[in-house]
Amino acid sequence: MDGFGIRIEGLSKRYGEGDTAVDALKDVNMTVAPGEVVGLIGPSGSGKSTLLKCLGAVIEPTTGKMTLGDEVIYDNGWKIPDLRALRRDRIGFVFQAPYLIPFLDVIDNVALLPMLAGRPNGESRKRALELLEALDVGHRAKAQPSQLSGGEQQRVAIARALANQPPVILADEPTAPLDSERALSVVRILNQMAQQFNTAIIVVTHDEKIIPTFKRIYHIRDGKTFEEKGQALS
Repeated sequence: MDGFGIRIEGLSKRYGEGDTAVDALKDVNMTVAPGEVVGLIGPSGSGKSTLLKCLGAVIEPTTGKMTLGDEVIYDNGWKIPDLRALRRDRIGFVFQAPYLIPFLDVIDNVALLPMLAGRPNGESRKRALELLEALDVGHRAKAQPSQLSGGEQQRVAIARALANQPPVILADEPTAPLDSERALSVVRILNQMAQQFNTAIIVVTHDEKIIPTFKRIYHIRDGKTFEEKGQALS
């Protein structure tokens, strides 16, 4: 597929200065196309979380360049004046825990982000219901999060990440709390959603049961990345 959903060029992140400085990322290069799901794996302390936080505009890199879609967001400094709006509107997040708001029903959990972005309530709720139905949890739209299974909660979390139609989704250990069947189901859903909505998705994982599902894998070790071609499961 032409173009890039995510492009990282020569990215580095240094914490501290002088003799105590630590290079968490060192000249990282990475591309993910629209509609593609890529795995990011590595041992604890390898730089996975730092890279995800840089991509998510949570922390500032030290040097390098990051492009989301057709827009450069960082080039040795932020190029976007409102990082909060960037995170809200252009980047979807899926975490190990679903982090659903317990006092809102399922449809309002998904509709909240578009509403905060200024979209009309009716339009936001329509979009939320369409996503929930696409993820086979539309029948749970009026349920409270506490009434859902773990797999259902993670599907709702994926719907929420897609609610503002972001070009990029960052998924941090999204299958860790799930059994094998539900974990593989979540990965298949991410692949379906990536293709359906032309979204570039990075999945950070230690979960060995889902690693064979990725067509491409980036390993990160000591702050450096290298790519491996995977053999995705059908």
